[in-house]
Amino acid sequence: MPQEQSNIKERQKTIYKEPRRYKVIIHNDDFTTMDFVVKVLRDIFFMNEQDAETLMMQVHNTGQAVVGIYSYDIAQTKSQKAIKMARENGFPLRLSVKPEDE
Repeated sequence: MPQEQSNIKERQKTIYKEPRRYKVIIHNDDFTTMDFVVKVLRDIFFMNEQDAETLMMQVHNTGQAVVGIYSYDIAQTKSQKAIKMARENGFPLRLSVKPEDE
């Protein structure tokens, strides 16, 4: 008895997940000036003057603050750009990138 081929195809479900998001955290130190932190927040993270000053004071008072939440590549790029800018100006500013859900 010959075997017949069927034209039925099995469907596979593809599950899509949104890409993980990452927080950029700025840390306080005793050497980086407040004005420089505001400059970094304005130039790299595109904050307005008032938001940058408010966040800078939060960092100063609590030790750290989330600057923004981005995709991994953007978070890394902004963090590295800010650190490079700080080193060029002689400041030890520290930023870190962590998953949003941590």
